[in-house]
Amino acid sequence: MTIPYVPVDERGWRLAMGLRPLDLTQWLEVDDRRDEELALKSRLLTEQPDVVIATRREGDEASAELLDEVLASLRTNHPELARDVTEGEHPVVAASRLIQEDLCVLVHDDTWRLQAACVCFPSRWSLASKIGASLDDIHRPVPLYEDELARPTNSFFDRLRPDRSFWRLNWTLLDNADLYQPTSTRRSPRGGRDDWFFRVERQTLRQLPSTNAIVFTIRTYVASLGVMIDDHPEFGEHLVRALDEAPATMQAYKGWCGVASQLRSALST
Repeated sequence: MTIPYVPVDERGWRLAMGLRPLDLTQWLEVDDRRDEELALKSRLLTEQPDVVIATRREGDEASAELLDEVLASLRTNHPELARDVTEGEHPVVAASRLIQEDLCVLVHDDTWRLQAACVCFPSRWSLASKIGASLDDIHRPVPLYEDELARPTNSFFDRLRPDRSFWRLNWTLLDNADLYQPTSTRRSPRGGRDDWFFRVERQTLRQLPSTNAIVFTIRTYVASLGVMIDDHPEFGEHLVRALDEAPATMQAYKGWCGVASQLRSALST
C-alpha cells in the first residue's frame, strides 16, 4: 500500500500542531481499501466492543449530530456510498461504520472532554482510559506535550468555530502493520527495512454547528518502510534525521531507541 502523505519534515524533528485549513468537501477520504477496512471495523465492533467503543451520556447529543453530518457529507460528496444506518445503535458507532475514519467527540463542560468515541484503529493507546478525560489528561503521557503544546492546543479548541475546520498529519514508525493496535507496548523495530512500517494519521478537527462539540477524526494509513523509501528518494534520509533529532524521552515513548542507526545501516546496503 502507498500513502498519499509523507509528513516527515526535511528540516528534522519537530513537535508542532501543524494545522492546515480543511475544505469540508475533503473532510472524509475514500480509497480502494474501503471495503476491507469497513469489514475489519465490523468485526472489531462485534468482537472487541469494550476496546473500540467508549461513550458517556454527555456525548450522545453531539454524536447524533455527528452522524447527521457524516450522512450529509456522503450524500453530497460520495452519493454512491451513502446508506441507511442500524436502528438503535449509538450514533458514533453508526457513523463509524460508514467511513474509514475513526471518530472522537469532545464536549465542553468545565473544559474540553472526550465524551464519545469509536476508535477501531488505535495506534498503541487505550480508548477506555481516555473517555471522560480532558485534553491535558489525554495527552499527559506524551513527552514535552505539557511544556510545548498544552497551551496552544487548549487555546485552539476554545477558538475553533463551525465555519473554520482544520487538518493535520501525525506519523510514527512501528514493528507491525496491523491497523488495530490497542496495546501500549512499545518495542524498537528490529530487522531490515521491510520489517518496519510507516504509519500516518490524517486527523481533522471541526466544530459541529448545533451542539458546538468538536469532532476529531483519524484516518490511518500504513505502508512498508521499504515501499516508502523506494517510492520517495529522499524519504529515508529525512526519516533518519528526524529519528536522530527526536528527544530521548520521545524516542523511548515511541519505541525508537536505536532505530536511526539500524535504518542508516539498512539504507547503506
